[in-house]
Amino acid sequence: MSVPDNPLAFELLATDGSARRGQVTTARGTFQTPVFMPVGTRGAVIHLDATDYEHLGLEVVLANTYHLLARPGIEVVEALGGLHGFSGWDGHFLTDSGGFQIMSLGRRPGGADQPGRRPGGSSQDAKSKVDDEGVTFRSTYDGAQMRLTPEDAVDAQRRLGSDIQMALDICPELPAPPDQVREATERTHLWAARAAAAMDAARRDGIAGGQALFGICQGGIDPGLRRASAETLASIGFDGYGIGGLSVGESRSEMGPALHAATEVLPADRPRYLMGVGDPARIVDAIAAGVDMFDCVLPSRLGRHGTALTPQGRINIRNARFARDATPLDTREEGADSRPKAGARFSRGYLRHLMSVNEPTASRILTLHNITFLNDLVADARAAIEAGRFSAFREQVNEVWG
Repeated sequence: MSVPDNPLAFELLATDGSARRGQVTTARGTFQTPVFMPVGTRGAVIHLDATDYEHLGLEVVLANTYHLLARPGIEVVEALGGLHGFSGWDGHFLTDSGGFQIMSLGRRPGGADQPGRRPGGSSQDAKSKVDDEGVTFRSTYDGAQMRLTPEDAVDAQRRLGSDIQMALDICPELPAPPDQVREATERTHLWAARAAAAMDAARRDGIAGGQALFGICQGGIDPGLRRASAETLASIGFDGYGIGGLSVGESRSEMGPALHAATEVLPADRPRYLMGVGDPARIVDAIAAGVDMFDCVLPSRLGRHGTALTPQGRINIRNARFARDATPLDTREEGADSRPKAGARFSRGYLRHLMSVNEPTASRILTLHNITFLNDLVADARAAIEAGRFSAFREQVNEVWG
């Protein structure tokens, strides 16, 4: 892909083995890696807004093209100033292409209530129809038939005004027959080349707005296919590279070889983004393999259901043992930035009470806490890489989360 300008730069600041500490510079500014990106499916992280993002010190938030395409519609978001004007957030937005949701929600009636859920169902009940040109699907909101091609996905995300957009891909459900995974991977490559050409044209026409485009590596858990996919995407050339189709039901032992096969051949001077991963153990495993960026609905989804991420592991705040517990949810010391932690202010007994009476404030507090926990995790990983002690840090995390 010939790029007439340089919409994204990746600076490698430190390494420890294959683990990387870096900085990404875009037309909007910079963000530090490794980075965790909370998911704002419909334009907001559930229970939070841009003021919360600022309070949390977030640098990148993910928004979902599929859901925004359906409601309120790309035209509405564009008319209200793109994602940044629409949401009041001046930080970085990354938009996914919508491919994962088209496949997963197309197989699950009513799936809009659970954005980002795993693929499932059978091909017999699939509502998504894929061909070489694109995918035809029915909206999970009203059943209206919709069509998306690689070029459409580039244009929609350009109009949404995100800082980083993802090429349209096909995420096969796992386990799947090898021929099905290979077919999805090969079609993803065809679509990636078309997405790159569409972005190239937008840049020549001066309408790309400094937006970066990431391709997405597929290949299931087959290391050979993963390596070939990564090589193909690198030959096309992108501003960064997503690694999709993992953490969709396979074990950590299955994920590891496939992930390493991709990161070993992806360009070292471009950021690498493992899509849909928020489990602390998998995050540190992926950082050890050279991954820089992560997103997941995990912290907000767990928070809505009363689960908190803590240095001791997950705890269910609804448990009766917390009824008279005056201990703060988060007993860690404040970080170097002295930013107050939501979990340090409220007792476990108070939060249990709020959850037991279905007070939404509890879900909001737990969401703030869980995102803070993962932000701190990647910040600690950055510090460990800089200090040359990442292996020890990884072992410490895996003692609790492994």
